Amino acid sequence: MITAQALAACMMLASQTYQVPPAVMIGIMHIEGGRVGQQAGPNVNGTYDLGPMQVNTRWLPQLMKTWRVDYKTAYRILRDDGCVNVRVGAWILGQKIREAGSLYGGIAYYHSATPGIGTRYAAKVIAVMERKGLIKRSYAKAKNRAYYAQR
Repeated sequence: MITAQALAACMMLASQTYQVPPAVMIGIMHIEGGRVGQQAGPNVNGTYDLGPMQVNTRWLPQLMKTWRVDYKTAYRILRDDGCVNVRVGAWILGQKIREAGSLYGGIAYYHSATPGIGTRYAAKVIAVMERKGLIKRSYAKAKNRAYYAQR
């Protein structure tokens, strides 16, 4: 089992590697509520969410190819290795931020590309970050307005 300090170190390194804000990673992890070794699901589409960042199993084919392992091995690593899970979560978040063209949109897309669902999720993550003192309310409101102005 990984300690909280070790997981925090993994998160900081992953945030730096994939150039995503660690505060957002903390917010997502809090909303997801996952933990090392956890498997949640099945979701309506038959997928599962794994580990602290609740990484969806739809990412496994790409991870299998990258890691050169079979499905069962990739699944176990993603579910049971907290550091790998956080790193994959940061990698996904970085992709989604670039895809959306904004941090707020990337947070939304991390959860769902469906506008209503994703934006509700992003608002929850931002609210957690505010409550934890990781961002100021005025910053969150400005980012939210900027995201909606693009739509």
